[in-house]
This record gives sequence, C-alpha cells and structure tokens, in this order.
Amino acid sequence: MHVSRPARCSVLLLTGSLLLTACGSDSGSSARSGGSGAGAVTFDNCGQKVTVAAPPEQAVSLNQGTTEILLSLGLADRMAGTATWTDPVMEGLEKANAEVPRLADNQPSFEKVLATEPDFVASSFTSTLDRGGVAPREKFEELGVPTYLSPADCEGKDNSGDGDGSRTKPLDMETVYREVRELARVFGVEERGERLVDRLKSRVAKATSGIRAGSTTVLYWFANQESPYMAGCCGAPGIISNVLGAKNVFDDSTQEWPQINWETVADRDPDVLVIGDLTRKSQTAESAAKKIAFLESNPVTKNMKAVKEKRYVLLSGQAMNPTIRTVEGVEKVAAALRAYGLAG
Repeated sequence: MHVSRPARCSVLLLTGSLLLTACGSDSGSSARSGGSGAGAVTFDNCGQKVTVAAPPEQAVSLNQGTTEILLSLGLADRMAGTATWTDPVMEGLEKANAEVPRLADNQPSFEKVLATEPDFVASSFTSTLDRGGVAPREKFEELGVPTYLSPADCEGKDNSGDGDGSRTKPLDMETVYREVRELARVFGVEERGERLVDRLKSRVAKATSGIRAGSTTVLYWFANQESPYMAGCCGAPGIISNVLGAKNVFDDSTQEWPQINWETVADRDPDVLVIGDLTRKSQTAESAAKKIAFLESNPVTKNMKAVKEKRYVLLSGQAMNPTIRTVEGVEKVAAALRAYGLAG
C-alpha cells in the first residue's frame, strides 16, 4: 500500500508531447531515490488525456515491449499480469518475469485483464487497445483504469488502414527512450528510468563505433512464408539501418511491414538478410530455422547472394519492433556486418 506524503505540485514538459502534472515529493523522496513515490500524474498520451492518481500497484502490460520496460525498471512486484509474447523474455529479466502472472501468450480477453483488478494498463500497439484487440482504451477508462500506449506506435504513424500502419516520419530511438522515461515517471521511479536510458545509449554508441556500412543493403523479414512481412523504411528496422549507415532494400515503402512477393525480394537481392526468430505460432515460418530452410530451397530465393553466402542475422521479434530490444538489434546487425566484412 502507498502511504501519502506531503507534496508540492509541479508541471514538467518532457521531450515531445508528454505533459506531466505531478504532485510528487521533491529531492530526498522515495520517488527521487527509485522507490514508489505518491501523487497524481496527468499527461497527454497518443491524443488522449490520462490521469494516474498514484503510482500503480497492480499494473497489467498487454505487450512484451512494455512488459520488458517495466521489468527493466524493477517493477515486477507492482505488476498483476503480462500478455502477448513473441519471444523469450529479455536476457537478465527471467527471474523478475517469473514473478508476474502471464495472462496469455497471445491476446487475453478483456474479462481476464479485469479479473486482475488492474490500476494501470500499458500496451505497445494501438491495435491492442482498440476494437478487435483486448478492448478500446475508453472501456478501461470508464472503469477508472488509466491506460498507456507506446508513443512509438502513434506519433508520426497512421494506424487507420489495414495492416500494421504506415509512418509519416521516421522513428528514432529518442521516442523509445521517452517511453522509458514516461513509464518511470508514472511509477515514481524516474532515476531508474534515466539509468536505463543511459545504459541503452551507451550500448548503441559502442555497437556503432567505427561502422560505415553505406554500400551495404539489408532486408528485414519478420514473419509469414506465403506473403512475407518485410520492413518498410521507417520503423525499428529503419533505426537499425540508419544508425549503421546501411540501406534497407524496401526503404521506398512507408508501411511498417508491407507484404511483398518473393519475386520482388529476389529482384532487390540484398547483401544481408535480417531474419525474425520468433517463438509464437500464429504465422507460418516463424522460427529462423524454418525461414532459412525456405530461402535455401525455394527456386525464387535460393540464388540470392545473401542466401548463397549464408549472410543471415537472427533477431528476436522484439528487436525488430520499436522497443528497448531495438538496441539488441543494432548490436547484432553491427556484429554481423563486421563478421561479413561489410562494416565499411
């Protein structure tokens, strides 16, 4: 239980559009030291005004991306459930993750989420908190449960059509870092958030040091064999390509994950294939092993230079989504470019 403490109100404008009105304790308080502070937070999130009356104690994360941020912030003891997993949990978070109930490997029902008596619900994707998903945000808000949506899936992105949406401007890691800071603020653990951001930035800097891969072409295949989802210009794979100076062969598409036929893929003939190694079962050829077996046996793809040279990079699904795991994607692609002699 939270114990209320005397507080003074302050208004802070963080990077981008988040406006926080926080009645929290000042320096020396538990919020400043990484503990659970008290006070209301009001902010704009993806076009919706959200008020969190006190640091959550029964949070539910509906996607792996937000789950791994909360676990990385040391908040397992304040989480009532998680859902929608594409991969094993991030290395180092196994013990913390085991402490939190998994409501579903995929999308849970609205009723199952409500059964946890949540006081805060976070999601990585607009579709999760919409019709056809767990429930629209308004359904939670009507019951007094504040919701949070990752800004990486709404800012500079149009989700109104079919598929995974399209980008109106390229995503960058600063938006992901801001999500870390926003969630840390909601839970009153700002210092933990800053430390996590600093670690992520340091890893990116180390991974990209000395790489000049401007002449190297890369393709990102997330899932599906019959009508494969390949990365367009401007999502998380765009971050990876941009920071390494490589060229995504489908950077002429603003769609997040356009479905592209194999003839077109073979025609683009990239130097390197970045392959999603997923553990979920919802699409065909989810694992990297199945993807590679297909590439090496299919008449259309087996003569591609990356296939013949076996220039593969295996990434988790989360590393190919706009999450803190995108840093893992930067590291692994950078290491592969160096190993293949393509780092410039």
